[in-house]
Amino acid sequence: MARLPRRMGWSIGSWPTSSADPATMAGLIQSYLDHLTVERGMSRHTLAAYGRDLRRYAGYLAELGITDPCQVTSAMISSYGARLREGKAAPDGAGWIEAPLASASAARAVIAVRSLHRFAAAEGLTTEDPARSIRPSKPPRRLPKALSLEQVQAMLAVPTTDTEVGLRDAALLELLYGTGIRISEAVALDVDDVERLVRTDAERAPGLRVLGKGSKERIVPVGSYARAALDAYLVRGRPVLTAHGRGTPALFLNTRGARLSRQSAWAVLRLVAERAGITTDVSPHTLRHSYATHLLDGGADVRVVQELLGHASVTTTQIYTLVTIEHLREVFLTSHPRAY
Repeated sequence: MARLPRRMGWSIGSWPTSSADPATMAGLIQSYLDHLTVERGMSRHTLAAYGRDLRRYAGYLAELGITDPCQVTSAMISSYGARLREGKAAPDGAGWIEAPLASASAARAVIAVRSLHRFAAAEGLTTEDPARSIRPSKPPRRLPKALSLEQVQAMLAVPTTDTEVGLRDAALLELLYGTGIRISEAVALDVDDVERLVRTDAERAPGLRVLGKGSKERIVPVGSYARAALDAYLVRGRPVLTAHGRGTPALFLNTRGARLSRQSAWAVLRLVAERAGITTDVSPHTLRHSYATHLLDGGADVRVVQELLGHASVTTTQIYTLVTIEHLREVFLTSHPRAY
C-alpha cells in the first residue's frame, strides 16, 4: 500500500501537526489522539479508553512484525477482533496473557481501530482504509432481568408503614411495579400529578400523566394497591418529611425534605431487595422489567405493553416476549413427563 505525502494540516480548522511520525503505528495513534483532543474535544476518560484500545492494537500488530500503517490488511484487523474475544492464553496453559473481552468491549475496541484507519485515509496518511469492510460483531442481546411474582411481593412487604420513610418507600415501590414507570420518571413527579388520582373513586380515577424520554407524554393506569400506598404516604408520610425542608412540590422527598434523587431511589430499591432476601442483581429498571414480563405472562398484548412502557417502537418491547418464552420453556422442562 503506497503512502501519500503527509498533509501539513488537518481537514477541519488549522493547527500544527503533531510531532509524532504517522509513518509508524505509534505515531499514527498519537496523531489520532491529538486530533480527538483538539478537533473533537473528547473528554479525558474517553481519550484514555481510546488510547488503551489502540495501544493494545499496536501491540498485536507488532507481534506480526507490522509497524507501518500502510502494511495493515483487512485480514489482520479481522484476526485482531477474534483475538480480543478469544484472548491469549499463557504458554504453560495457566491463566492468560490477555484475558478474553466481553462482546461489548471487543466491539468497542474494533470500532476504535476502524476510526483510526478512517482518520489515516481521510488525512492522506494512507491510500486505503483496510478497516472499511470490517464490522464489529454484535453483542448477544441481553434479556432484561425480571423478578418472579413471589420476589416482587417479598419486596413490597419490606417497608414498614409506621414511619414516614417506610410510607414513602412503600408508595415508591408500589408505584414502580404498579405502573412500570422508570425511576427517573417517578422521582420527577410532583404532588399535583397524583393528588387527583388518589382522591378520585377507583372506578373513575384518571390515569397518571408521565413525561418520559424525549419529553414524550403518556398516561398509565394506576391500580388500587399503588393508589392506597400513595394516599397513605401523602396523608401520614410526606407532611413529616416536608417539615424538614423549605417546601417543594416534589412527590417523593428525602429525609431533608428535598426531592428524592434517582440515585437515592435506586439505593432504596437495592436495600429493600437485600432485606427481601433477593440475591440477584437489582437495577433501577428491575421493577419495570418485572411489570412488563408479568403483564405478558398474564396475556397482555405486546402493543398494549408498548404503550404502557412508552416505547417508541414495538421492537423494543418485543424483547420481553423472549423472557416469557424462556419462562414457558422452563415450566415445560420441569413439568412435562416427556420433556427429556
